[in-house]
Amino acid sequence: MTAKQETVVPATYYVDEAGDGVLFGHKGRVRIREDGARKFFILGMIRCVNDAHAADSLRSLRERLLLNPLYSGIPSMSPEAKKTAQCFHAKDDHNEIRAKVFEVLTTLDFRFFAVIKQMSEVLKYVRSRNLMDSSYRYKPNELYDLTTRMLFKQRLHKEPAYRITFARRGARDRTEALRSELAKARKRFEAEHSKDLNETHVEICPAYPREAPCLQITDYALWALQRCYEMGEDRFLRAIWSKVSLIHDVDDPLGKRYGTFFTRKSAPPDVGKIKNRWI
Repeated sequence: MTAKQETVVPATYYVDEAGDGVLFGHKGRVRIREDGARKFFILGMIRCVNDAHAADSLRSLRERLLLNPLYSGIPSMSPEAKKTAQCFHAKDDHNEIRAKVFEVLTTLDFRFFAVIKQMSEVLKYVRSRNLMDSSYRYKPNELYDLTTRMLFKQRLHKEPAYRITFARRGARDRTEALRSELAKARKRFEAEHSKDLNETHVEICPAYPREAPCLQITDYALWALQRCYEMGEDRFLRAIWSKVSLIHDVDDPLGKRYGTFFTRKSAPPDVGKIKNRWI
């Protein structure tokens, strides 16, 4: 980074996923047909107006809960459990804790973006690809990289610098792979809009949610969206709907060529129509 770039305050995004993108299990069995398998893969991110304020709000809430005997006795609140006592995680947090977090989220100023892929459609693509190329082998990173490009397609051209924090996935460092996908997203935007973009510095920061508190907001927003699509329960998503900037349901059969786009000005996804896609 040059001296000039160091003086620029970068725009920040915090990225996480819901689902794992895994299609096949042992001996090639199709996992998405098994009970409890996720039907959708979702990549999402948030952008806070004030990262420090958001982080302080979550820290303050956790400290109050840890000091309150009504909540401090919950197993996940124990420091030894290394769960809620360290950071909020919607899947692990107790229902009462989760409700408190959502109450705080409704007071924070952030915007939520997400891309949704239906796993049955991913399977169709892989099957058709195998018919054309018998040597092709699907890897979950393909889906993660694809949705990364889609998520950032129109998100990297307005600011001179960006700091993008990705939730760590496993032990492998995929920083360079993600940097490549972000570069592809910028080039695609340039090609589609027939314009050259100004030079932009993009910093990629893999982190755990305890290291980057705003990732905890992304986790909760994704949990709410996943709950809507996987469980048919939309009350959590509706609670933060005013924070939605853009949700792209790529494989919505009722959508147009490129799927369906939701914003906070539109109605939330229809859970009844989503349930019809489970069959």
